[in-house]
Amino acid sequence: MAWALKLPLADEVIESGLVQDFDASLSGIGQELGAGAYSMSDVLALPIFKQEESSLPPENENKILPFQYVLCAATSPAVKLHDETLTYLNQGQSYEIRMLDNRKIGELPEINGKLVKSIFRVVFHDRRLQYTEHQQLEGWRWNRPGDRILDIDIPMSVGIIDPRANPTQLNTVEFLWDPSKRTSVFIQVHCISTEFTMRKHGGEKGVPFRVQIDTFKENENGEYTEHLHSASCQIKVFKPKGADRKQKTDREKMEKRTPHEKEKYQPSYETTILTECSPWPEITYVNNAPSPGFNSSHSSFSIGEGNGSPNHQPEPPPPIADNLLPTSTPQEAQQWLHRNRFSTFSRLFRNFSGADLLKLTREDVIQICGPADGIRLFNALKGRMVRPRLTIYVCQESQQLQELQQKHEDGDAVTSTFFVYHAIYLEELTAVELTEKLAQLFSISSQQISQIYKQGPTGIHVLISDEMIQNFQDESCFVLDTMKAETNDSYHIILK
Repeated sequence: MAWALKLPLADEVIESGLVQDFDASLSGIGQELGAGAYSMSDVLALPIFKQEESSLPPENENKILPFQYVLCAATSPAVKLHDETLTYLNQGQSYEIRMLDNRKIGELPEINGKLVKSIFRVVFHDRRLQYTEHQQLEGWRWNRPGDRILDIDIPMSVGIIDPRANPTQLNTVEFLWDPSKRTSVFIQVHCISTEFTMRKHGGEKGVPFRVQIDTFKENENGEYTEHLHSASCQIKVFKPKGADRKQKTDREKMEKRTPHEKEKYQPSYETTILTECSPWPEITYVNNAPSPGFNSSHSSFSIGEGNGSPNHQPEPPPPIADNLLPTSTPQEAQQWLHRNRFSTFSRLFRNFSGADLLKLTREDVIQICGPADGIRLFNALKGRMVRPRLTIYVCQESQQLQELQQKHEDGDAVTSTFFVYHAIYLEELTAVELTEKLAQLFSISSQQISQIYKQGPTGIHVLISDEMIQNFQDESCFVLDTMKAETNDSYHIILK
């Protein structure tokens, strides 16, 4: 009986132990889930989970990136879980970006013991401003003569070699570095986000920027043109100490939210990891042309040499909207997409040749890319020429006289005379440009044209100036008369 009474007791002990184990296991699961809700944000913030924004092929989604760049500035706590991080910076303050070699053993052995080149850019995050970037930066240059948008704080930086800043590219700096050695570069952003906001009333919301880093290795010709890696992050720049106030405001707002609402937002990280992205679309890299500065004298591109004088106009950017040809290979079509700011869709059109893209209808492109980008891509594919700023028509007076004489000899009416005019298209609206176009028309050198005059009231000869050309009416007609100049082989041209 004693043995029989102990059996249920033992069962109760076992059953009680199982219940406790089960409760403990449930408690553990709850704790793991609770911790996971926090750590999951850390995981989601890693670059490999941001590939949907970088337009990279699927096979690259789980790869370990060869380099990693870390901006030593805290991210905002007021960013939703699946959105890109946002980091606030103070204008002119030096911020460290750590350049980390993240390669596995045996990966990219060709750069072992060699230098690589990184190009830093501060660019617009909003696509609307990206389309007008050149005009926006030119306006900033006029308002802030002598200043640069991006600089390197050289005394604080470690491991950077031969830093350069092109005077005509205020938002770009570049340098060489050795991946096997510790490298940290301190950058300063001198523009603020509200400088590119339309002024309507007080308290305008500033526009976000992007800090993008493109890294290249040396090719067989000694030029740093072979792309290795690109990454970027979103920032906003405030007046001095404004970033600290904004960070504090965001933190206080988050503290007032309920625990349920807080779960929808990322925690604030102490540093910002730049996420992988497509390389910056620049024709220089596509054509494997050397980057300016590294093959020229050191004095021409050195930090602190920015010439922001409004009278010093930068060289015009290379044309973006070049025409895509039906004979273009898929690789050339990909390059065309990058040059024309369609990198987002490069994966979708990875196997498309030039002929394949040109066969797409307007409806096809809109369905694939959406209304805004679809219409822009369709217009770029059609490659319509931009209308010139001014068109004038000219006819040589000698041709008119010859035709009139011939008509009189033949006994035909003068009113039926047919004169041939030539169209001249002007873009710069300068006297120099008009001289060059007229020289081409006469098949002579522009040096052979001494002066150009316009016949004014009572037959006076008015010297053509840039301002006069800018006030010409579009599609005006002129008869050209030539007059021998005082010097040999030189002519004056009169517009009648």
